[in-house]
Amino acid sequence: MPATSRTTTVLITAIAPAVWGSTYLVTTELLPPGRPLLAALLRALPAGLLLVALTRRLPQGVWWWRSLVLGTLNIGAFFALLFIGAYRLPGGVAATIGALQPLLAVGLAAGLLGEKLTLRPVLAGIAGVGGVSLLVLRANAALDWLGVAAAAAGAGVMALGVVLSKRWASPAPLLATTGWQLVAGGLVLLPVALAVEGAPPAGLTAGNLAGYAYLTLFGTAFAYVLWFRGIRALSPTNVTFLGLLSPLVATTLGWLALGQSLTPWQILGGVVVLGALAAGQLRPAAARRSRASNVRSRSHQHPHAPQPRQYAR
Repeated sequence: MPATSRTTTVLITAIAPAVWGSTYLVTTELLPPGRPLLAALLRALPAGLLLVALTRRLPQGVWWWRSLVLGTLNIGAFFALLFIGAYRLPGGVAATIGALQPLLAVGLAAGLLGEKLTLRPVLAGIAGVGGVSLLVLRANAALDWLGVAAAAAGAGVMALGVVLSKRWASPAPLLATTGWQLVAGGLVLLPVALAVEGAPPAGLTAGNLAGYAYLTLFGTAFAYVLWFRGIRALSPTNVTFLGLLSPLVATTLGWLALGQSLTPWQILGGVVVLGALAAGQLRPAAARRSRASNVRSRSHQHPHAPQPRQYAR
Protein backbone atom coordinates (compact mmCIF):
# COMPACT_ATOMS: atom_id res chain seq x y z
CA MET A 1 0.00 0.00 0.00
CA PRO A 2 1.48 3.42 -0.94
CA ALA A 3 2.54 5.56 2.03
CA THR A 4 -0.06 8.28 1.38
CA SER A 5 -2.83 5.71 1.00
CA ARG A 6 -1.75 3.95 4.19
CA THR A 7 -1.67 7.22 6.14
CA THR A 8 -5.18 8.03 4.93
CA THR A 9 -6.38 4.58 5.99
CA VAL A 10 -4.87 5.02 9.45
CA LEU A 11 -6.51 8.43 9.88
CA ILE A 12 -9.92 7.15 8.73
CA THR A 13 -9.69 4.13 11.04
CA ALA A 14 -8.73 6.42 13.93
CA ILE A 15 -12.14 8.10 13.66
CA ALA A 16 -13.74 4.98 15.18
CA PRO A 17 -11.96 4.98 18.58
CA ALA A 18 -12.23 8.78 18.64
CA VAL A 19 -16.02 8.44 18.33
CA TRP A 20 -16.01 5.73 21.01
CA GLY A 21 -14.26 8.19 23.29
CA SER A 22 -17.51 10.18 23.35
CA THR A 23 -19.46 7.20 24.72
CA TYR A 24 -18.76 8.09 28.36
CA LEU A 25 -20.04 11.65 27.91
CA VAL A 26 -23.19 10.53 26.08
CA THR A 27 -23.87 7.74 28.59
CA THR A 28 -23.52 9.91 31.67
CA GLU A 29 -25.35 12.93 30.29
CA LEU A 30 -28.16 11.42 28.19
CA LEU A 31 -28.87 7.77 29.03
CA PRO A 32 -30.92 6.44 31.98
CA PRO A 33 -28.64 5.27 34.81
CA GLY A 34 -28.06 1.66 35.71
CA ARG A 35 -28.82 0.11 32.30
CA PRO A 36 -25.40 -0.56 30.71
CA LEU A 37 -26.39 -3.85 29.06
CA LEU A 38 -29.47 -2.25 27.55
CA ALA A 39 -27.24 0.47 26.11
CA ALA A 40 -24.92 -2.18 24.66
CA LEU A 41 -27.85 -4.10 23.18
CA LEU A 42 -29.39 -1.00 21.62
CA ARG A 43 -26.02 -0.06 20.19
CA ALA A 44 -25.40 -3.39 18.49
CA LEU A 45 -28.64 -5.01 17.35
CA PRO A 46 -30.45 -2.09 15.62
CA ALA A 47 -27.20 -0.98 13.96
CA GLY A 48 -26.57 -4.49 12.66
CA LEU A 49 -30.12 -4.93 11.38
CA LEU A 50 -29.86 -1.57 9.61
CA LEU A 51 -26.66 -2.57 7.80
CA VAL A 52 -28.05 -5.99 6.85
CA ALA A 53 -31.20 -4.34 5.50
CA LEU A 54 -29.14 -1.88 3.46
CA THR A 55 -26.96 -4.58 1.91
CA ARG A 56 -29.69 -7.25 1.61
CA ARG A 57 -27.07 -9.91 2.02
CA LEU A 58 -26.89 -12.82 4.47
CA PRO A 59 -23.87 -14.96 5.39
CA GLN A 60 -23.13 -18.03 3.34
CA GLY A 61 -21.38 -21.28 4.25
CA VAL A 62 -18.76 -20.94 6.99
CA TRP A 63 -19.63 -17.28 7.46
CA TRP A 64 -22.68 -18.21 9.55
CA TRP A 65 -20.52 -19.57 12.36
CA ARG A 66 -17.63 -17.19 11.73
CA SER A 67 -19.98 -14.23 12.06
CA LEU A 68 -21.25 -15.65 15.35
CA VAL A 69 -17.71 -16.12 16.69
CA LEU A 70 -16.50 -12.69 15.56
CA GLY A 71 -19.71 -10.98 16.67
CA THR A 72 -19.41 -12.56 20.10
CA LEU A 73 -15.77 -11.54 20.48
CA ASN A 74 -15.89 -8.04 18.96
CA ILE A 75 -19.36 -7.06 20.18
CA GLY A 76 -21.33 -9.34 22.51
CA ALA A 77 -18.72 -10.58 24.97
CA PHE A 78 -16.64 -7.41 24.70
CA PHE A 79 -19.53 -5.08 25.52
CA ALA A 80 -20.71 -7.23 28.44
CA LEU A 81 -17.23 -7.53 29.95
CA LEU A 82 -16.55 -3.85 29.33
CA PHE A 83 -19.62 -2.78 31.29
CA ILE A 84 -18.99 -5.25 34.11
CA GLY A 85 -15.51 -3.82 34.48
CA ALA A 86 -16.80 -0.24 34.26
CA TYR A 87 -19.40 -0.87 36.98
CA ARG A 88 -17.10 -2.68 39.41
CA LEU A 89 -13.99 -0.53 38.92
CA PRO A 90 -13.21 3.18 38.90
CA GLY A 91 -13.13 4.39 35.32
CA GLY A 92 -9.39 4.98 35.40
CA VAL A 93 -8.63 1.41 36.44
CA ALA A 94 -10.92 -0.05 33.77
CA ALA A 95 -9.38 2.16 31.05
CA THR A 96 -5.84 1.29 32.13
CA ILE A 97 -6.54 -2.44 31.98
CA GLY A 98 -8.27 -1.97 28.62
CA ALA A 99 -5.08 -0.33 27.33
CA LEU A 100 -3.47 -3.79 27.46
CA GLN A 101 -5.29 -4.61 24.21
CA PRO A 102 -2.45 -3.60 21.84
CA LEU A 103 0.04 -5.75 23.77
CA LEU A 104 -2.32 -8.73 23.62
CA ALA A 105 -2.90 -8.17 19.91
CA VAL A 106 0.86 -8.14 19.27
CA GLY A 107 1.19 -11.59 20.85
CA LEU A 108 -1.92 -13.01 19.17
CA ALA A 109 -0.90 -11.69 15.75
CA ALA A 110 2.47 -13.41 16.14
CA GLY A 111 0.80 -16.70 17.08
CA LEU A 112 -2.17 -16.72 14.70
CA LEU A 113 -0.97 -14.65 11.74
CA GLY A 114 2.76 -15.31 11.81
CA GLU A 115 3.65 -11.65 12.28
CA LYS A 116 7.21 -11.19 13.51
CA LEU A 117 7.34 -10.28 17.19
CA THR A 118 9.68 -7.31 17.61
CA LEU A 119 10.64 -5.13 20.53
CA ARG A 120 9.23 -1.84 19.21
CA PRO A 121 5.48 -2.64 19.43
CA VAL A 122 5.99 -4.31 22.80
CA LEU A 123 7.68 -1.21 24.21
CA ALA A 124 5.04 1.00 22.57
CA GLY A 125 2.31 -1.13 24.15
CA ILE A 126 3.88 -0.80 27.59
CA ALA A 127 4.19 2.95 27.07
CA GLY A 128 0.54 3.08 26.04
CA VAL A 129 -0.55 1.42 29.29
CA GLY A 130 1.65 3.82 31.26
CA GLY A 131 0.32 6.84 29.39
CA VAL A 132 -3.32 5.86 29.92
CA SER A 133 -2.67 5.27 33.63
CA LEU A 134 -1.21 8.77 33.95
CA LEU A 135 -4.15 10.16 32.00
CA VAL A 136 -7.03 8.57 33.89
CA LEU A 137 -5.81 6.64 36.97
CA ARG A 138 -6.29 8.12 40.44
CA ALA A 139 -4.13 7.39 43.49
CA ASN A 140 -7.14 6.35 45.62
CA ALA A 141 -8.52 3.92 43.02
CA ALA A 142 -9.88 0.74 44.63
CA LEU A 143 -9.55 -2.70 43.05
CA ASP A 144 -12.32 -5.24 42.70
CA TRP A 145 -10.83 -8.49 41.43
CA LEU A 146 -13.97 -9.55 39.55
CA GLY A 147 -13.94 -6.18 37.83
CA VAL A 148 -10.22 -6.53 37.07
CA ALA A 149 -10.83 -9.99 35.58
CA ALA A 150 -13.74 -8.69 33.47
CA ALA A 151 -11.75 -5.72 32.16
CA ALA A 152 -8.76 -7.92 31.31
CA ALA A 153 -10.98 -10.49 29.63
CA GLY A 154 -12.65 -7.69 27.66
CA ALA A 155 -9.29 -6.52 26.36
CA GLY A 156 -8.41 -10.11 25.50
CA VAL A 157 -11.57 -10.98 23.57
CA MET A 158 -11.41 -7.71 21.61
CA ALA A 159 -7.76 -8.32 20.70
CA LEU A 160 -8.61 -11.88 19.62
CA GLY A 161 -11.59 -10.60 17.65
CA VAL A 162 -9.43 -8.12 15.75
CA VAL A 163 -6.79 -10.75 14.93
CA LEU A 164 -9.37 -13.33 13.81
CA SER A 165 -11.13 -10.66 11.73
CA LYS A 166 -7.84 -10.28 9.86
CA ARG A 167 -7.25 -14.03 9.60
CA TRP A 168 -10.78 -14.70 8.28
CA ALA A 169 -10.94 -12.27 5.38
CA SER A 170 -14.55 -12.08 4.22
CA PRO A 171 -15.31 -11.96 0.48
CA ALA A 172 -18.56 -10.11 1.21
CA PRO A 173 -18.90 -6.30 1.18
CA LEU A 174 -17.71 -4.42 4.25
CA LEU A 175 -21.18 -3.19 5.26
CA ALA A 176 -22.57 -6.72 5.11
CA THR A 177 -19.87 -8.36 7.25
CA THR A 178 -20.07 -5.51 9.78
CA GLY A 179 -23.84 -5.96 9.96
CA TRP A 180 -23.53 -9.71 10.48
CA GLN A 181 -21.18 -9.24 13.42
CA LEU A 182 -23.34 -6.55 15.03
CA VAL A 183 -26.48 -8.69 14.72
CA ALA A 184 -24.68 -11.74 16.14
CA GLY A 185 -23.26 -9.72 19.02
CA GLY A 186 -26.64 -8.12 19.71
CA LEU A 187 -28.37 -11.52 19.80
CA VAL A 188 -25.75 -12.76 22.26
CA LEU A 189 -26.40 -9.71 24.45
CA LEU A 190 -30.21 -9.92 24.27
CA PRO A 191 -30.84 -12.75 26.81
CA VAL A 192 -28.11 -11.44 29.10
CA ALA A 193 -29.58 -7.92 29.16
CA LEU A 194 -33.12 -9.21 29.79
CA ALA A 195 -31.98 -11.57 32.55
CA VAL A 196 -29.82 -9.02 34.37
CA GLU A 197 -31.69 -5.74 33.79
CA GLY A 198 -35.20 -6.77 32.76
CA ALA A 199 -37.37 -5.03 30.20
CA PRO A 200 -36.46 -1.55 28.90
CA PRO A 201 -37.70 1.25 31.17
CA ALA A 202 -40.95 3.01 30.31
CA GLY A 203 -41.14 6.72 29.65
CA LEU A 204 -37.82 7.34 27.96
CA THR A 205 -37.13 11.05 27.53
CA ALA A 206 -36.17 12.82 24.32
CA GLY A 207 -32.64 13.06 25.69
CA ASN A 208 -32.54 9.29 26.30
CA LEU A 209 -33.72 8.58 22.77
CA ALA A 210 -31.20 11.02 21.31
CA GLY A 211 -28.41 9.34 23.27
CA TYR A 212 -29.40 5.87 22.09
CA ALA A 213 -29.73 7.11 18.50
CA TYR A 214 -26.25 8.64 18.61
CA LEU A 215 -24.69 5.44 19.99
CA THR A 216 -26.54 3.26 17.46
CA LEU A 217 -25.90 5.29 14.32
CA PHE A 218 -22.57 6.97 14.97
CA GLY A 219 -21.01 5.08 17.88
CA THR A 220 -21.71 1.68 16.35
CA ALA A 221 -22.91 1.49 12.71
CA PHE A 222 -20.62 4.27 11.44
CA ALA A 223 -17.68 3.62 13.77
CA TYR A 224 -17.57 -0.15 13.33
CA VAL A 225 -17.68 0.11 9.54
CA LEU A 226 -14.55 2.30 9.73
CA TRP A 227 -12.96 -0.04 12.30
CA PHE A 228 -13.45 -3.19 10.23
CA ARG A 229 -12.37 -1.32 7.11
CA GLY A 230 -9.10 -0.58 8.91
CA ILE A 231 -8.70 -4.23 9.91
CA ARG A 232 -8.98 -5.25 6.26
CA ALA A 233 -6.24 -2.84 5.16
CA LEU A 234 -3.86 -2.67 8.15
CA SER A 235 -2.25 -5.12 10.53
CA PRO A 236 -4.09 -5.94 13.79
CA THR A 237 -1.24 -4.31 15.71
CA ASN A 238 -1.70 -1.01 13.85
CA VAL A 239 -5.45 -1.08 14.43
CA THR A 240 -5.43 -1.92 18.15
CA PHE A 241 -2.94 0.84 18.94
CA LEU A 242 -5.48 3.31 17.57
CA GLY A 243 -7.79 2.22 20.39
CA LEU A 244 -5.61 4.29 22.76
CA LEU A 245 -7.40 7.33 21.34
CA SER A 246 -10.60 6.48 23.24
CA PRO A 247 -9.44 7.39 26.79
CA LEU A 248 -7.61 10.40 25.36
CA VAL A 249 -10.76 11.72 23.66
CA ALA A 250 -12.90 10.89 26.71
CA THR A 251 -10.58 12.89 28.98
CA THR A 252 -10.48 15.79 26.52
CA LEU A 253 -14.28 15.88 26.25
CA GLY A 254 -14.58 15.81 30.04
CA TRP A 255 -12.32 18.84 30.18
CA LEU A 256 -14.09 20.72 27.37
CA ALA A 257 -17.74 19.82 28.02
CA LEU A 258 -17.91 19.03 31.74
CA GLY A 259 -15.34 21.48 33.07
CA GLN A 260 -13.10 18.77 34.52
CA SER A 261 -9.59 19.87 35.38
CA LEU A 262 -6.41 18.55 33.79
CA THR A 263 -3.27 18.03 35.88
CA PRO A 264 0.28 18.20 34.53
CA TRP A 265 0.51 14.41 34.97
CA GLN A 266 -2.56 13.93 32.81
CA ILE A 267 -1.11 16.16 30.11
CA LEU A 268 2.12 14.13 30.24
CA GLY A 269 0.04 10.94 30.00
CA GLY A 270 -1.71 12.27 26.91
CA VAL A 271 1.63 13.02 25.25
CA VAL A 272 2.88 9.50 26.08
CA VAL A 273 -0.33 7.98 24.66
CA LEU A 274 0.10 9.90 21.40
CA GLY A 275 3.74 8.78 21.20
CA ALA A 276 2.80 5.14 21.78
CA LEU A 277 0.01 5.40 19.23
CA ALA A 278 2.38 6.84 16.62
CA ALA A 279 5.04 4.19 17.35
CA GLY A 280 2.39 1.51 16.93
CA GLN A 281 1.79 2.65 13.33
CA LEU A 282 5.42 2.31 12.20
CA ARG A 283 6.23 -0.53 9.87
CA PRO A 284 8.97 -2.98 10.85
CA ALA A 285 12.38 -2.02 9.46
CA ALA A 286 12.49 -5.19 7.34
CA ALA A 287 9.19 -4.30 5.68
CA ARG A 288 10.39 -0.77 4.96
CA ARG A 289 13.63 -2.08 3.44
CA SER A 290 11.71 -4.60 1.34
CA ARG A 291 9.39 -1.90 0.02
CA ALA A 292 12.32 0.42 -0.78
CA SER A 293 14.10 -2.44 -2.57
CA ASN A 294 11.00 -3.13 -4.67
CA VAL A 295 10.72 0.54 -5.62
CA ARG A 296 14.40 0.66 -6.68
CA SER A 297 13.99 -2.57 -8.64
CA ARG A 298 11.03 -1.18 -10.55
CA SER A 299 12.88 2.07 -11.26
CA HIS A 300 15.62 0.12 -13.09
CA GLN A 301 13.21 -1.70 -15.36
CA HIS A 302 12.98 -0.76 -19.03
CA PRO A 303 10.65 2.27 -19.28
CA HIS A 304 8.33 0.39 -21.61
CA ALA A 305 8.35 -2.86 -19.67
CA PRO A 306 4.98 -3.87 -18.16
CA GLN A 307 4.73 -2.79 -14.53
CA PRO A 308 3.41 -5.13 -11.82
CA ARG A 309 0.00 -4.26 -10.46
CA GLN A 310 -0.19 -2.80 -7.01
CA TYR A 311 -2.67 -4.21 -4.56
CA ALA A 312 -3.54 -2.74 -1.18
CA ARG A 313 -3.00 -5.04 1.76
